[in-house]
Amino acid sequence: MGSFPVTTLSESRLAATWSALRAAGRPALIPYLTAGHPDRAVSEEAFRVADEIADILEVGVPFSDPLADGPVIQRSTFAALRQGMTLAGTLELVARLAPRKPVVIFSYLNPVLQYGVARFLADAGQLGIAGLLLTDLPAGGDPAIEERVRASSLDLVRLIAPTTSAERLAEAVRGAEGFLYLVARLGVTGASRSLSHDLAGQIARVREVTPLPIAVGFGISTPSQAAEVAGLADGVVVGSALVDLLEREGVGAVRRLLEQLRASLDEARVAA
Repeated sequence: MGSFPVTTLSESRLAATWSALRAAGRPALIPYLTAGHPDRAVSEEAFRVADEIADILEVGVPFSDPLADGPVIQRSTFAALRQGMTLAGTLELVARLAPRKPVVIFSYLNPVLQYGVARFLADAGQLGIAGLLLTDLPAGGDPAIEERVRASSLDLVRLIAPTTSAERLAEAVRGAEGFLYLVARLGVTGASRSLSHDLAGQIARVREVTPLPIAVGFGISTPSQAAEVAGLADGVVVGSALVDLLEREGVGAVRRLLEQLRASLDEARVAA
């Protein structure tokens, strides 16, 4: 065993889920969907399907300046905003869902600040929300907010970029909780025809400095890509492909893709 920086792996809902998955030798399927897209009713139905099939749910909070997102998720967030979806509405959606699987709120910092950090953590905690990933808050960006999240019942999930230096990587994983979200490629979110050629090396670098599970996202859109990533990482995040399908073809198409992804991940497990 190597010597790791201080990193939290408490028995949170996420920790319990990852423990069960590891015991079963099963990679996690983690879908991302934008709250309120394409409308509230369809969004809720899509999340119910995801809760049925997947292992962890990423619930995206619409934001007016989504710089880290590509055109598909930007389009979904603007559509949700036009219909009045907010962070408060996102929490209401989760409350109606009462999901069986752990929920990670995926948000930019500004909506949480506008809602009130303490109020958000209290309300999300009451709903049993498992984690928070703040897209535009890098490690050390606001130590006070990071400490408040860590002191709450929510795990502080961190994004790790493929270009992160060794020195910065050690800092980025310090105090992270739940799991690490490793960005598979540079740029914004969106489906991609191919994965990074050095993805195995990137995952190995992260494993050297943390015992936390590693989920890989950005650009994964097909069952074959998901299976490839599952052979390297602990979990696979699929977002833009699902958001696009939901808009174009509806909940039935989302179910089919999730079932295909689940089957490909299970086959990857058997092969391993």
